[in-house]
Amino acid sequence: MAEENRAVDALNVEGESKNFIENFIDEDLKEGRVKEIKTRFPPEPNGYLHIGHAKSILLNYGIAKEYGGTFNLRFDDTNPVKEKTEFVESIRKDVEWLGADFGNRMFFASDYFPIMYEKAVFLIQKGKAFVDDLTAEEIRAYRGDYNTPGKESPYRNRSVEENLRLFQEMKEGKFQDGEKTLRAKIDMASPNINMRDPILYRVSHMSHHNTGDEWCIYPMYDFAHPIEDAVEGISHSLCTLEFEDHRPLYDWVVKECEFPYPPRQIEFAKLYLTNVVTGKRYIKKLVEDKVVDGWDDPRLVTIAALRRRGYTKESLAQFIKLSGISKAQSSSDYSLLEYCIREDLKLKKPRYMAVLDPIKLVIDNYEGEGEILRIPNNLENEALGEREVSFSKDLYIERDDFMPDPPKKYKRLTMENEVRLMGAYFVKAVSYECDEEGNVTVVHCTYDPKTKSGSGFTERKAKGTIHWVDAKTAFQAEVRLYEQLIDEEKGKLNADGSLNFNPNSLNVKECFLESGLKEAEPLDSFQFVRNGYFCVDSKDSTEGHPIFNRIVSLKSSFKVQ
Repeated sequence: MAEENRAVDALNVEGESKNFIENFIDEDLKEGRVKEIKTRFPPEPNGYLHIGHAKSILLNYGIAKEYGGTFNLRFDDTNPVKEKTEFVESIRKDVEWLGADFGNRMFFASDYFPIMYEKAVFLIQKGKAFVDDLTAEEIRAYRGDYNTPGKESPYRNRSVEENLRLFQEMKEGKFQDGEKTLRAKIDMASPNINMRDPILYRVSHMSHHNTGDEWCIYPMYDFAHPIEDAVEGISHSLCTLEFEDHRPLYDWVVKECEFPYPPRQIEFAKLYLTNVVTGKRYIKKLVEDKVVDGWDDPRLVTIAALRRRGYTKESLAQFIKLSGISKAQSSSDYSLLEYCIREDLKLKKPRYMAVLDPIKLVIDNYEGEGEILRIPNNLENEALGEREVSFSKDLYIERDDFMPDPPKKYKRLTMENEVRLMGAYFVKAVSYECDEEGNVTVVHCTYDPKTKSGSGFTERKAKGTIHWVDAKTAFQAEVRLYEQLIDEEKGKLNADGSLNFNPNSLNVKECFLESGLKEAEPLDSFQFVRNGYFCVDSKDSTEGHPIFNRIVSLKSSFKVQ
């Protein structure tokens, strides 16, 4: 479990100042309002989780761990119209991957349907709830707005006996969808619209993924959620700011249902990423329209997509930590997320050579069949050791690493510049070949055998160092280069509300890679020297035929203008 908890630990570094949530909890413990800290992550299983949910998961679990408490995973599955078992499984996998240990405490809101029904009956008996015949449109009209008080339903003053009978008949399936609702009896003049006799139950003849056809009435979220928290003994219900206006209703439910130890709801700001699609509605449409390759398409920021692309749980935790926990809404730049993954991988991963846009390099004066060179796996971390790499007369280099007529300050191979082949020799171009369009296809060069890496040669310096792969042993593989799904310059949405899709968000290349990468397993990750960090795709790769997703690029010291 120590390995899994590293992501969580990144959010709880000893000696750092506490956030406002921790201060609230410290106060509650000091005053004796709570004795044990219990938190939960309560997603609705109506889609895949995204990076914003990772913040909530790690925050809730991190708080429980910090205070020696417990953490629950609970599915708020009160709306059978949108919920699927597929989403339940994906959410569980994501939470486990992030290292949030819920033990055997995985629950479903639907587990508590009998209790919720009992509490609804209890509220009717107290005169705090009534069965309403108004339609959904009429309820909205009666509710008023921020400037106009609401109007009481003509069915509000039904007797307790009549309400009990009608609610029982709702449960027995005697009414059609939308024909009747159970509403709380609170205050139609409340300045908080959520308190204007909110709906507690609706009729829905829909099969449920967990309870099947047992129920034809389902509780509303604002009624179900506080009951779930109270039944589980949750001490602090940590949720995002959009629920702040719902807190009075949350407190009303646990009070009127007479739970002895009501949970305390505390709101925090959501995690927003600039020009990134996080809304389930938008992601669902992209999936259904086949714009993306499912919920785990590496261009998305669902947790499944980030994992498939090669992001680590440690990098996500660090990103969330740097984004901060506060009540103030703000947006984090995607570049911060990229910074976090670079920082996490740079000392952990071996650095291999891969040529993404190849041209041939022929060493005319090289004799023999070739040789084996020993190359460090990571110059910044000697503990990763060395590997053997084959070298011969015929190599592949990047197209950008040779220019017959280069601009000033160009430090790569030219007809004049001598460069080092990484881990090998100095080479100098002597001629080159082009295709009919004038594109360079082959560069001929000579090498100096005295300049072998590790030989101690110091007579002169090369203008730069370029990477390469041996044409004899290199293998071809698909490499996928990603850009933002959204056109950053134009913004997230078009004038009609549709997503401003970037047509260049995916660039697929057939590239040449070191032979040692051929047996890489799904989700193995590496640095491709000078090209970025890459991860073996877990969905489309097959044995002996890995496909590589670029996780993030490296900063380049030179760009061709």
